[in-house]
Amino acid sequence: MKVQRDGRAFTVTVTADGTDATVSHVGAALLAGTADRLGLTRALSRELAGLRQRRSAHDPGRVVRDLAVMLADGGDALCDLRALRDQPALFGAVASDATAWRVIDAIAEHDLLEALHRARADARERAWALGARPAGPLIIDLDATLVTAHSDKDGAAGTFKGGFGFHPLLAYLDCPDLAGGGQPLAALLRPGNAGANCAADHITVLGDALDQLPRAVVADPDIEIVVRCDSAGATHDLLDFCRDGRLRFSVGLDLTKAVRDAILALPEITWRPAIDADGDARDNGHVAELTAQLDLSSWPPGSRVIVRRERPHPGAQLSFTDADGYRFQAILTDQPGDIVALERGHRERARVEDRIRAAKDSGLENLPFRDFDANAVWLQLVLVAQDLVFCAQTLCLDGELARCEPKRLRYRLLHCAGRLSFHARQARLRLPRSWPWASELAAAFARLAALPAL
Repeated sequence: MKVQRDGRAFTVTVTADGTDATVSHVGAALLAGTADRLGLTRALSRELAGLRQRRSAHDPGRVVRDLAVMLADGGDALCDLRALRDQPALFGAVASDATAWRVIDAIAEHDLLEALHRARADARERAWALGARPAGPLIIDLDATLVTAHSDKDGAAGTFKGGFGFHPLLAYLDCPDLAGGGQPLAALLRPGNAGANCAADHITVLGDALDQLPRAVVADPDIEIVVRCDSAGATHDLLDFCRDGRLRFSVGLDLTKAVRDAILALPEITWRPAIDADGDARDNGHVAELTAQLDLSSWPPGSRVIVRRERPHPGAQLSFTDADGYRFQAILTDQPGDIVALERGHRERARVEDRIRAAKDSGLENLPFRDFDANAVWLQLVLVAQDLVFCAQTLCLDGELARCEPKRLRYRLLHCAGRLSFHARQARLRLPRSWPWASELAAAFARLAALPAL
């Protein structure tokens, strides 16, 4: 191995006899500190207190927190907890892999997922009070994804794409005005052959998502809550649930023969240019309303149908639902307002794909256990990990670091190394001066320390 100094190359001898003063994964301690500062660790300890068999044992709430930090830090199996356990100066006493498994197994055995939900909701309420709350209407996005299983696991089954694994359904709160992008609210682990348009599953996840919001917010009639989903959400049971709960909805609508005939019968003058995120007219895309041309009596009163047409990109193949060289997409909504703005708002649902991609990069890609209930607990740990990243980025970071996805955040901050020094009963963590993001990490720790204590 060679290094460069003052333009000269030096051969380096590598030894393993350094002191414990050098620590790595310094940025991950920011996530652990965020959990403590928001009261998440305390809430988890309170909700899981019944699992603690003796005083000297590891606190189950602390174990859950460490597992979430490990997932946010890039781990995808229990053995990756060692990255935290081998650095007690930063993370304290971290449970062994066996102990962590026993906590997960106990949560699954005693059906304590609801306890995790309550702890997350308590921490979210405090985070919102500190500023991690979106402005404007609250938009909940529902979407499902496929998780491949490479071995025979409980609940794994064939998927509609010909694969084998699971088909979890997730809910995220869209936060376009906050750097973190979106907050994870709820998730339901389902077998791979679960139906995409199962109304019962959508209602379950939506109910859990609403429970994650502060009660005062949900009960406030002046705060609008909108549920967005693709065509899997266009079921009478789900939309009736939304209407009963005073929730607006915007869901995809299948292009049935009646819808297609109504689209093709529209005069050209009814089509208006679609707009992009900045409000400028798009070069390709037009919007029109079909409400008057369709029988919507079976849907909730006030429902509207908006359709968008656009030319497929070069090389794309048209399907049987396309006509006249256009590709059509319809949405069903009960929101008032201009159809062009509503169509753009529904198109922004694509941001949930970014959140799901980040979840897969934070442990969802690999459900490591054979037992279905244990994997359901793992899925909730992924949401806790995303909670910590979102709150840390929103409350402690700014600029590009507040927006970057997990992989880049790990490279720049979470995996940064440092040196611990102790003097006059004080500890100092020294970051490498040459590391480009050292000052940003130091500032993040300072912002975390400045947050009001519980």
